[in-house]
Amino acid sequence: MSDGLTHLDARGHATMVDVGDKAVTSRTALARGVVQMAPSTLAAIRDGHVPKGDVLAAARLAGIMAAKKTPELIPLCHTLLLTKVAVDFEIDEAGSRLVITALVRCNGQTGVEMEALTAVSVAALTIYDMAKALEKTMTIGEICLVEKVGGKSGEWRRAE
Repeated sequence: MSDGLTHLDARGHATMVDVGDKAVTSRTALARGVVQMAPSTLAAIRDGHVPKGDVLAAARLAGIMAAKKTPELIPLCHTLLLTKVAVDFEIDEAGSRLVITALVRCNGQTGVEMEALTAVSVAALTIYDMAKALEKTMTIGEICLVEKVGGKSGEWRRAE
């Protein structure tokens, strides 16, 4: 390793961390993100009046698929056998936004934080794609890890 950086070898070259000696444990990660939009766009999504179809159904499937493809998208991520991926949405009328959450689980030797974050990110991009004909000014943001459980570092929760 180089200077304690786990994704660099002694010569400074990128390398995948060897997790082979780590114990297999149950690991969970929860991520969140937000798509901010006009009230009329939010209403169209909520009421199923978007010309491209059911925005939330498409975004849910896209998020699940993205979690499963994370190692193809993020360099040096391990391929994991995911046991659960759930993508959910909260319609925040007062804030005129959709709040996306993704819960990912596996029994493995490394965590699933990147899978949860990828699921939220791709679900948000899918919402934008599905509704961009109604509004091009939507914004995607606040993507973050909310909590993770399992592994050597144990439990971690974001302070709200």
